Amino acid sequence: MKATVLVDNIAYEKIPGEWGLSIYIEYDKHQILLDTGASGLFIKNAEKLGIDIKKIDFAVLSHAHFDHANGMEDFFFTNLKAKFYLREGSAENNYIRRWFFSKYIGIKKKTLKTFANRIVYVEGDYELIPGVYLIPHKNVDLSWIGKRHNMYRKEKGRWKADDFSHEQSLVFRTDQGLVIFNSCSHGGADQIIREVSETFPGEKLYAIIGGFHTYQEKKQEIQALSERIRNTGIEKIYTGHCTGKGSLHVLQEELGDIVNGLHSGLEMEF
Repeated sequence: MKATVLVDNIAYEKIPGEWGLSIYIEYDKHQILLDTGASGLFIKNAEKLGIDIKKIDFAVLSHAHFDHANGMEDFFFTNLKAKFYLREGSAENNYIRRWFFSKYIGIKKKTLKTFANRIVYVEGDYELIPGVYLIPHKNVDLSWIGKRHNMYRKEKGRWKADDFSHEQSLVFRTDQGLVIFNSCSHGGADQIIREVSETFPGEKLYAIIGGFHTYQEKKQEIQALSERIRNTGIEKIYTGHCTGKGSLHVLQEELGDIVNGLHSGLEMEF
């Protein structure tokens, strides 16, 4: 399996970045796209990297936020065949909300209706192809995390703290063990690792890849997260986007060389 970062916050040489994430994955002769970043930049970067978006077989949205979904329209206009897999419950209704101020941070309006024939909504544990799975959060309630980060969903005119029921992990079986992609890990990176471990009992965990949504967290909180991650036994971490440079540095201090930073153009092989 080979994964290439098409877009991350960090640019690299001639591959620009933006606040967002998009990853291209080759697995068992299949080509999979995880997220589309905040614009059509992922397509331009793919061209520079010699990757043809038209040949993507499946696309997956990690969660319903703009910095992962705003390039969906560009994808549909470029690739005319691939289905796009979203978690059931994904909608155009995600906001940051503080007191009376609210800012929309969701999927670009009308995207889900305009391209409804290309979108597949999945429930529960879903096998995309043999060895590739979409795994939801399995906690009873993660809405306390939504409240903590001022993230809400507007449903039928009412504000509801985000419980991240629209977030999913993309999991691969490899010779080295399970490789987990979760683009922002709003439910907590350690919790996501445990969820995947419980879903595949007895199987080895190898790597987790994606943002950890810790760019606003204090050092002590990152140190505590590092200890919880250490206890999962995960062997490799590639993190960036919403993790933040400061948090990445602390993770590397605490966990050593198992922690690697993401950047546009980065290639990972398993």
